[in-house]
Amino acid sequence: MGSETSVSRFIGKFSVLFFGVFIILISSCSKEPVRQTIPDPVPPPDDSATYANGFFIINEGNFNWGNASITFVENDTGIAYQQIFQQVNHRPLGDVAQSMKVMNDRGYIVVNNSNRVEVVDLGQFKTIKSIGGFNSPRYLEFIDSTKAYVTNLYKDICVLDLTTLTITKTIVTPEWTEGMISYSHYMFVTCIGRFSEPCSKRKAKLFIIDTRVDEIVDSIQTSTEPVGIVIDKKLKMWVLCSGGWDQYEHPFLLRINPDLRQVEKAFTIPGTGVPSRLNINPSGDTLYYLNGGIFQMAVSDADLPSQPLIPAGGHLFYGLAIHPGNGSIFATDAIDYVQDGMAFQFSSSNGALLRSWATGRIPSFFCFGEVRYRKSIE
Repeated sequence: MGSETSVSRFIGKFSVLFFGVFIILISSCSKEPVRQTIPDPVPPPDDSATYANGFFIINEGNFNWGNASITFVENDTGIAYQQIFQQVNHRPLGDVAQSMKVMNDRGYIVVNNSNRVEVVDLGQFKTIKSIGGFNSPRYLEFIDSTKAYVTNLYKDICVLDLTTLTITKTIVTPEWTEGMISYSHYMFVTCIGRFSEPCSKRKAKLFIIDTRVDEIVDSIQTSTEPVGIVIDKKLKMWVLCSGGWDQYEHPFLLRINPDLRQVEKAFTIPGTGVPSRLNINPSGDTLYYLNGGIFQMAVSDADLPSQPLIPAGGHLFYGLAIHPGNGSIFATDAIDYVQDGMAFQFSSSNGALLRSWATGRIPSFFCFGEVRYRKSIE
């Protein structure tokens, strides 16, 4: 997302991670986009079932331009189909597509600056319902097959009924909430602080929500801008703190005990970058994050990696994901936030490039289908 030219450019650069003060701009572009002719996209697959045999790349588009889009990549052929939402529904997706999750043959696309969640049928990708009423939504996480939480940039966490596709209540917080991870009957939510305040005044933390009653029951203080959260095979949580878009403090990678609700270890990330996009592999033993290049770290390592597994090499890496099945690395290149981007698949063993695809404008998020998260036994 992006907002004003200069700020947007900076934030877009460090996107999601980010997120510093202007995240709404974050996900956007960095400078006033130049209108250009876009070639006709490949038509959607004839076989509607194909949408269940591939993955989606969510393209943010430029802030305030309403040119967000979805790219679908077919597993068998490797063909990338562009603008599938617009092709099927005969209307634009909206302004700044932030993320997407899948549950029960439905896709939930969070469209940040349009303040809505688009619910689509994965059979043909047709809209089932456009849900409004959000405050610049960021990410959606399922509690079960009937309920989900949606974080927001400006305030509150929305509780979404997946049966009626309505917001049934809000969990009140005047602060910017971002990533989420489920653990037992709790949801741990990263909170960056008030969007309107500078990094130096924000009170970063993890909210702990009891999902049985939809109430915040505790919190854990973190370093500045906790922008990513995952859980490993030993049920330890890892939180990536970017340090602030203005580099207010050093970025940190924190290991947290979710039962004791305490920070067990804090790794200081060296350099002058703004790290982002924390991920973990399917077996839960290896972490990945962006900091210029793509870094890989075993959860058992005593120190952070000194060199990236995959150097940037001229790419502007913007999105990062690990395939939930085979563990391969997927990354996007936003290029210059003006022209259409690229997506890549790399080997997790040696970082070798396996495949690449053209995408829409500012590709940032991958959706591989339903993912089951590790939980402790209740």
